[in-house]
Amino acid sequence: MSGHSKWSTIKHKKGREDAKRGKLFAKLSRYITVAAKEGGGNPEMNAALAAAIAKAKDYNMPTDNIDRAVKRGTGEIEGVVYEQMTYEGYGPDGIAVLVELMTDNKNRTAAEIRHIFTRFNGKLGTSGSVAWMFERLGIILVPKGDTDEDTMLDMALEAGATDMNSEDDIYEIITEPTELMDVRKGLEEKGLVPNSAELSMIPKNATELDSDQARRVLKFIDALEENDDVQEVYTNLDIPEELLIELSQ
Repeated sequence: MSGHSKWSTIKHKKGREDAKRGKLFAKLSRYITVAAKEGGGNPEMNAALAAAIAKAKDYNMPTDNIDRAVKRGTGEIEGVVYEQMTYEGYGPDGIAVLVELMTDNKNRTAAEIRHIFTRFNGKLGTSGSVAWMFERLGIILVPKGDTDEDTMLDMALEAGATDMNSEDDIYEIITEPTELMDVRKGLEEKGLVPNSAELSMIPKNATELDSDQARRVLKFIDALEENDDVQEVYTNLDIPEELLIELSQ
């Protein structure tokens, strides 16, 4: 999972910029609405909803927006009905790709995603074609501050985490999906303030590309993420260190 926390941090910063334009808030609202629809509107009884709300708060989404999204999911206020979809396939240079979507028009979305894959010389696959390469985990990013690595690992494990990575100024705390919010709460009770906490699909093995190839993949990812129906894009790309440094500046 080397380098994952650096890329997550960069994406988090990018997400804050998207939030200023309102685009990310629209996607987060869908995430909350669908979670509330499927598991009920009480985050204490609905782990997916709790995670969705926590992610929205990490990006400073207004409380009123969150409440409305929950109520649309529970049917208290009228709203568009969204369906969850997942596309799998290969992007530029053979990189495995998982795309999670929420849409109110499956035919439109299918055509748009197929077009993006084709434009970047990618190839859509069948269900399960690349999903086996990924593992769903909870990922919590915590600034290092004055906490040394051994102390942080002890606190993370005590809170229920399964592992931890250390990257530059960030600790990446890894949890089982169902334990994400409990571990976050445990860390907060110890006085730690996470940058983010969310469920993610982590590649079991990453594929290394050179900087030019990685840039092609990132342009492909950007094109997918520009689609309003796309919630998350996961790949098994191991981004070269020099490119990570460039992106973080």
